[in-house]
Amino acid sequence: TQQIAHTIQEQANPQGVGVIIEAQHLCMMMRGVEKQNVKVTTSTLLGKFRQDQRSRMEFLNLVRINNP
Repeated sequence: TQQIAHTIQEQANPQGVGVIIEAQHLCMMMRGVEKQNVKVTTSTLLGKFRQDQRSRMEFLNLVRINNP
């Protein structure tokens, strides 16, 4: 997640970058771990999204609205 965010920051030079990744570990599903369909979420915020609370909250709310 951090590598993606930093690459976007370096290549596009935006005021802020927000990356949120939600994934499932296939290895857990293959081994038959008791809790199936467990999702892992990672996030990285850079620039304005990290420094400015209002921008950060707006970004996180937009992500939440589009991913109920």
